[in-house]
Formats: sequence, C-alpha cells, structure tokens
Amino acid sequence: MPYEPPPELASLTLAQIAEQVAQRKLPPVEGWAPQKTGESDMRVAADGTWYHEGGVIRRPAMVRAFSGLLTRDADGQHWLVSPFEKLRIEVEDAAFIAVDCVRRGGDLAFRLNTDELVIAGPDNRLRVAGDADTPAIYLHVRRGCEARLNRSTYAQLAEIALETNGDDWIVGSQGAMFHLHS
Repeated sequence: MPYEPPPELASLTLAQIAEQVAQRKLPPVEGWAPQKTGESDMRVAADGTWYHEGGVIRRPAMVRAFSGLLTRDADGQHWLVSPFEKLRIEVEDAAFIAVDCVRRGGDLAFRLNTDELVIAGPDNRLRVAGDADTPAIYLHVRRGCEARLNRSTYAQLAEIALETNGDDWIVGSQGAMFHLHS
C-alpha cells in the first residue's frame, strides 16, 4: 500500500490533529528488555536525514518505522530498540525536525519530518537552547527524544508568540506556558 502524505497542517482542526495523534500506533518499546546491545551503523544528521552505513535512507516509510523504535537514555544516548536487541544510533542534534506549526484552539501543533503530529503541552514541552546568535528551540516528542524546530517553524512560533503575548515571547499549549528566550 503506497504511503499517502497527511493533509497540510494548516487545514486541520484541533480535533483532527488530536485524532491523528491518537491514531499513531507506536511499538511498545517501553515494555521491551533486550539483552543484546550493539551498534546500528545508523546516523541522524542535524538536518534530519537518516543514514545507514554511510548511505542515505531514501524510503520515508523506513525512516518512519525506525523513528518509532527510538529512545534516548538519561546520558543522552539514542537507541533503536526491538524485543531482541538495543542498538546505538548516532544523532547529531535532535532525532526529529519540526517542519510546521499551527495554533488551534489555544494549543500548538507541530508536524515532524516523519509526518508525525505532536501537540505541545506538559508531556511535550518546548525547550530553548543555543544563544542570541544561534537560537534553538526543541520539542519533546517521546521517550526522551526531541525535535528541533527548523528555521521556518521557529519563525511561525515567533509570530504566534508576538500575536498572542506581544514582546513577552511566551506561548501556551494544553495549559503549559513556554518562554521562547533563554
């Protein structure tokens, strides 16, 4: 069955976004306890491109499948986890890239480079890093993994902040408030 990309984020209502988030079926990685560990020979570049043994993974379905197996431990190491093994994966910056953002009903929804939707809130917090010359905002996705907002998504979020709170650079979503400056 060929993959059909989801509709543009801007055309979705908050209910439709929430439905897509709820429909995402992720493997139960948290319940797996593989005994074997090793190297995956995989890497996620800072621009979100996935590599295996030095070559680009060109099939979006494979990237989506692998991304559903990702975890990040307390030391910041990323892992691909299956019931049988846990393989180290190099992640240069963040495991995902947030490529679009909209405000719906007072909440913030983000589309990731894997076409997954995430609604910011207490469980999916925004985190500011970097400095004034190179600002960076990250969104918690799941299992310790984050998405870095790309430049256009950062600009979308800044516009939302200015529209809603003026020069305070604050946004809210699902009852959580986030400062967009360090």
